[in-house]
Amino acid sequence: MNNGVRCQKLLEQSKQMTRRSIIAFGLFLWMPIANASSEQPHAVWYRYYDQKGIANISSSVTPAHIRYGYEALDRNMQVIRRNKPYNAEADLRQSRQREALARQREQDLKLKRAYGNVAIATEKQNQALSGIKKQIMSQQDQLKQLQSDRITFKRQEMEYLRKGESSIPQRLKDQLDQNDQNMANLKKNISSLQNSYRTTQEHYSNIIDRLKTLE
Repeated sequence: MNNGVRCQKLLEQSKQMTRRSIIAFGLFLWMPIANASSEQPHAVWYRYYDQKGIANISSSVTPAHIRYGYEALDRNMQVIRRNKPYNAEADLRQSRQREALARQREQDLKLKRAYGNVAIATEKQNQALSGIKKQIMSQQDQLKQLQSDRITFKRQEMEYLRKGESSIPQRLKDQLDQNDQNMANLKKNISSLQNSYRTTQEHYSNIIDRLKTLE
């Protein structure tokens, strides 16, 4: 290969390297520009319209912006974000809802700590209802005995009247009065226990239903 051909090849290789260098340098310069264009624009101005429809612009958000709702603008005055007006009633409703949810979560945690699961709550319910039921049966047995005693006392009273005696013995009168009072007290106790049974049953039913939703 003569010197002329060798020089020609070296010249071609030099041109190719120069073109690659130019392309690489161009890509290097373009990358920051591309990255900058991909970044989200920052709000520079904030604009709201008052009751008369007049635009108000400032470099910071004021209470008026929040009250009327505002637009966030970039340095070219282009809208990049819109914020709705503040609604006091809606915020109050949401606040109450958040409080109600917080209370419900606290109650749920208490239920979990107290009962653990549905099976344990059901067992405690059965124990509580069984205890009340035994008290009711005991009171009813006492009431039956008092009713039987009253029949005996009334027979004695009728016997005195049949014999035509002018007065019934004071002892029998006291027994009848005491019997009436004891029967009234027992009926009141039985009614109270029956109410307690229903209340306890409803109480545990609500607990069990709530625990089911948590499992």
